Amino acid sequence: MSTTEPQDGPVVHDVAVIGAGPAGLSAALNLVRAKRTVLLVDANRPRNAATLRSHGFLTRDGISPLELRKLGRTEVEGYPEATVVQSVVDLVTPDAAGWRLHGAWRGTELDARARAVVVATGLREEFPALPTLRAFYGTSVHSCVECDAYDKAGEPLAFICETDDVVDRALLVAAWTDDLVVYTNGVARVDDAGRARLAAAGVVVDERRVEDLEGDRTGMTGVRLADGHVEPRSGGFVRPTWHADLDWLQVGDGPDERDDTPGAFPPLRRDADGLLVVDRVGRTSVPGLYAVGDVTPPGPEQLIVAAGHGAATAAAVHRDLVGGLTDLRDAVQ
Repeated sequence: MSTTEPQDGPVVHDVAVIGAGPAGLSAALNLVRAKRTVLLVDANRPRNAATLRSHGFLTRDGISPLELRKLGRTEVEGYPEATVVQSVVDLVTPDAAGWRLHGAWRGTELDARARAVVVATGLREEFPALPTLRAFYGTSVHSCVECDAYDKAGEPLAFICETDDVVDRALLVAAWTDDLVVYTNGVARVDDAGRARLAAAGVVVDERRVEDLEGDRTGMTGVRLADGHVEPRSGGFVRPTWHADLDWLQVGDGPDERDDTPGAFPPLRRDADGLLVVDRVGRTSVPGLYAVGDVTPPGPEQLIVAAGHGAATAAAVHRDLVGGLTDLRDAVQ
């Protein structure tokens, strides 16, 4: 499928993929292999930039996340159907060709068109306000239990969590260690039933206010509380809150019901956390607009899972552009 070039307008790509993490790169790779012309746009600001090693990605266990992104981008760029640009996207809106994208990077303006758009921009993390948390994040302290708990197994760990899912998440961390202290920082609520569940698992709950983490160049050594007590801990996990920064996506938000006005777009569905609601293959409530990866419910996921979702969404985009294929079984019969 070649990029269309209207005589009275700019080049129109088949698909624009916004975001070059594992989900976006996987979508872009599978789309170019479907002979779709793809514009891959990325601001190169990955959420996991502080993480030294990624785990659980088959054949790439232990690789740097930045190296994984670099390898994926190089693979996509190797296809003539791919156009890869670095830019911050500040506007995506419907137009006559399908979609218009606008952005800028270091004085260079992006003004592009595409028949379909895949949003793979991920999320922004917000951590508890501890002065040195960022210094230890990615080495001693992590947020993804499935990714990093193996390397902390059996150690005296801290779990810092200010959200109401503290009990379930603490029990998950406790599966890798029998020496876990949960710090609610006086914010997270733990009811009697939750306390009982944690006590049964041997998890200690400390509801005092946390002042900071302690450590040196070798890593984290403890948690310092506001009353001066320092509890020795060699590392731990933190529960961030995540934010979907999607103000640039100018499609319209609203209730789940469709707008039946002729020619009108249905409202763009988002859940209570602001994530883009999609079907099982990444279609949003707006035709021609897809989303994949952390920006879709339930939120952050392992890299290999995100890559798999990117491949599934790419197949859906291609089938939709072909037209008339509504199910994978239709495509292979």
